[in-house]
Order: sequence, then structure tokens, then C-alpha cells
Amino acid sequence: MDSITVFWDRRMSKRYKDPFDLFDEMIKEIEEEFERFEREFMRLGSGGETKTFGPYVYGFRVTIGPDGKPIVEEFGNVKNYKGKPLITEEREPLADVIEKGDEIRVIAEVPGVDKNSIKVKITNGGKTLIIRAEGNDRKYYKEIDLPAQVDENSAKATYNNGVLQVVLKKVKGKEEEGKEIKVE
Repeated sequence: MDSITVFWDRRMSKRYKDPFDLFDEMIKEIEEEFERFEREFMRLGSGGETKTFGPYVYGFRVTIGPDGKPIVEEFGNVKNYKGKPLITEEREPLADVIEKGDEIRVIAEVPGVDKNSIKVKITNGGKTLIIRAEGNDRKYYKEIDLPAQVDENSAKATYNNGVLQVVLKKVKGKEEEGKEIKVE
């Protein structure tokens, strides 16, 4: 018996008869949360003139981090702000950061825009990548903290079929910046 079966047998069998019941419950909770967002949005907007824009876009991705703990990443234009929905004009694209050797590769989904309207900028001394794009009815914005400092002169960006790929070279020998303080 593998570890997943043991976990299921001990913890979940009391509450769920089928492993897929857990996923059904999670989807039901997400649907209920969207209904609460929509009701709250309509309640707040009914008091006066409201600005409307594009569709509501919300999604999330769950991955396992290097420490074995789950990482939940949200994307879209619906944010949870102090327990209330916050709808923005700009969508946050789904992005992956892949670090391999002396290179960092950022892959972001920004469909529906022209490549000439995409602006990619490196800030914070080569530690942050900002992606901004604007299309016919879509706007994207994302700030990505890079896992290492990069050389902004080495950056190469390509855009094909709605996918932006930025390749950056790490700065050698400058991983730990700062001033050393002598202990007395």
C-alpha cells in the first residue's frame, strides 16, 4: 500500500467515500466564492455610477515547491482585498520562472495583444521583471521577483502565439550584495 492510499484510508475515508468527492467539494467552494464576489460587487456598485470593463478572469494553479509545500498562484483580474472582491482593469498573467544554470527563463501567457504593445522592463538592480501589455480589450501587468540578480543587457524576449518568453543571464559574483558590518 503506497503513502497516498494510507493517507486516504486514515484521514479521508471517514468524510469522503470516493477520492473525487474531495475535488467536487473544492470546486463547489470555488463556485460559492465567485457567487459571493459577484453579489458583493453588485452591492457595492449599486450605489452610484460604476465603471465596467471586460470579463471577470480568475484562475489559480497549485504546484509543489522545493520544500514540499504546496504553492497556490492566482491570476486574472479578480483579487481578494481584505475579504472583498477587487476587480481591476489589468489582468495578471500566469507566469513561470525557470532557473537553470546561469540562465533565468520567464514564460508568461499574454494572449490577444500585439508584440509591439508588450513592454518588458528590469528594475530593482536586476532583481525584478515587469511585464506590461495592452491589446484591443485586454491589459496585462505583472511584477516578478527573480530568484537571482540578472544582467539587463543580456535580456532577450520573444512573443509567439500569446506566449511571451524572456531569457536572462545571471550576474556572476554578485549574488550577495551589501556592505559587511564588522562585529566588535
